[in-house]
Amino acid sequence: MISFRNFALRRGERLLLSDVDLTLQAGWRVGVVGRNGTGKSSLFAALMHQLEPDKGDLDLPGKARIASVAQETPSLPDAASDFVLSGDAAVHAAIQAEANAFANEDWEAVAEAHHRLEELNGYDASARAGRLLHGLGFAAETHARPVSDFSGGWRVRLNVARALMTPSDLLLLDEPTNHLDLDAVLWMEQWLLRYPGTLLVISHDREFLDNVTTHTLHLHEGRAKLYTGGYTAFERQRAEQLRQQQIAHEKEQAERAHLQSFIDRFKAKASKARQAQSRMKRLAKLAGTEAVRAERSLRIEFPQPARMPNSLIRLNHVDAGYGVAPIGAASVGAASAASSSHPLQKLGAEAPPTVILHDVNFGLEAGDRVGLLGPNGAGKSTLVKTLVGELPLLAGERNAHPDMRIGYFAQHTVESLHAGQSPIDHLRELSPDSAVQAFRDFLGKWNFPGDRAFESIDGFSGGERARLALALIAWRQPNVLLLDEPTNHLDLDMREALAEALSDFDGAIVMVSHDRHLIGLVCETFWRVASGKVEAFDGDLDEYAAWLRSRPGSETAKLDKPAKAPLVSAPAPAPKPASPINPRKLAQAEARVAELESRLAAIEAELADPRLYAQDNGVRAAQLGREQGELRTALETAEQALLALYETA
Repeated sequence: MISFRNFALRRGERLLLSDVDLTLQAGWRVGVVGRNGTGKSSLFAALMHQLEPDKGDLDLPGKARIASVAQETPSLPDAASDFVLSGDAAVHAAIQAEANAFANEDWEAVAEAHHRLEELNGYDASARAGRLLHGLGFAAETHARPVSDFSGGWRVRLNVARALMTPSDLLLLDEPTNHLDLDAVLWMEQWLLRYPGTLLVISHDREFLDNVTTHTLHLHEGRAKLYTGGYTAFERQRAEQLRQQQIAHEKEQAERAHLQSFIDRFKAKASKARQAQSRMKRLAKLAGTEAVRAERSLRIEFPQPARMPNSLIRLNHVDAGYGVAPIGAASVGAASAASSSHPLQKLGAEAPPTVILHDVNFGLEAGDRVGLLGPNGAGKSTLVKTLVGELPLLAGERNAHPDMRIGYFAQHTVESLHAGQSPIDHLRELSPDSAVQAFRDFLGKWNFPGDRAFESIDGFSGGERARLALALIAWRQPNVLLLDEPTNHLDLDMREALAEALSDFDGAIVMVSHDRHLIGLVCETFWRVASGKVEAFDGDLDEYAAWLRSRPGSETAKLDKPAKAPLVSAPAPAPKPASPINPRKLAQAEARVAELESRLAAIEAELADPRLYAQDNGVRAAQLGREQGELRTALETAEQALLALYETA
């Protein structure tokens, strides 16, 4: 249990939170949400005793083990698997002790290390570390590579894996899905649903929050309020509370006006003096309900393209990959418009090209809105870079319309912004002859108003830098947007604004994103990149998630059902004819699923009623929240059992 009593938190001169009184029960999975700057990460720092409360108390169980994701990873020579394994410090120490004892032929110490590893269940630790790495997208051949070999995004994943490896009672995750692809996000959801401790997660991925969390902690204007349910349930409850607050305010204002009118009319009349005094007292006792202040909605806009040719770009029988020196690679925000065909260049035997995608036939027409789906490492970014012209072709040809103008957001685009320069400076590099006022007007539309346009980006948050990078792309008025994970660092409000802006954009869009909410709103067709192929995917995101789980070797599938023990030296049995489904068992399984769905719907309907939270200090709401989590788990098990009946037929 985590308790906040009259809790206040300050960062420097700024008071982030005050008068916080709430309790988080053991086993809850809590999504911490709020606009950037409301104190989410500072709250995590307080929980880890890195930041002292400004006032009040924060109570944690005395022996609670806390795990969190480190913000930085040093350039270590350790193998990736050893780095992850070191998250379980006790097991890692015992393994090291065992290795040292063997090296010194100290058999008594070897026996002690064996006993210690048995106590810690440490003999499967290496396998657990390997499963974490595989689930987060690391191919088996990379597990032994040094940490220093990995780029920044992959080191973030290593930190996540190390945090998940750490034995803990309280797990703190700050934007854990950044730098993950959809496969890894789905795997992490399943892993977290099985985590037995208390989870607090900061995330700007609403689908992830809906699928993982049982409660939502909303930080807003220095206050923290707890809601039962995931992000969608929180939005519904908060909207209803704000509606009721506005109704109460308007009713109170009407009563105030009526009382004041009576007082003004009759306070001077002796016959009405007592009644006027009574109404003055009543007026003074009114609660003073605040009007709902409309939060400033964030709106951004991609200017409509000056020209919009019908056929924009086409790849014909293209082999795409790495190993050929780029020929005139396109810069961010623009693309080579001429047709290009780069045959495989003759390379030395020591550096053969790496073909990632074979025989790609892909075209983009005006108005197309394509989402690229596929497992990590399958080649989604390779396809995008090939469309841009950043990667030369290994075979085939790339035909682009002369009027095509590409706006390209790459995963490294935010890092390519120039330190020490302002947003105005960045725009001036793109258009040296444009007026400063034009820059200011444009940046104001991207929420860089007034003097913010002249401030150095060194003080900008990751979300502000990402917004600026998108603004620089929009300035070029592209007719094609190629977006590779554009939502990293963006908060929920900015993601909603981006989805709206992309929906209004008349040009063509190709997007890679792990944000299912964004890609589902924006994209109308999907292409799957897997096993070296690029092919149209006839289905929605739920069907794609099911396909991912069904893939051989999928870590998500392994979490969904237990692995079967392999047969050793046993002849393969003859295939058995399919047996008919037992009607009685099928009816029971279907009835069980229907019953659980009905109970879950009833609880969710009750949780959506704002009056529930005003009763018995929220005890009933907390009880319903626990029941909701239990029912979700039971429903998942029942659905798997029903599916198994069909699979065994």
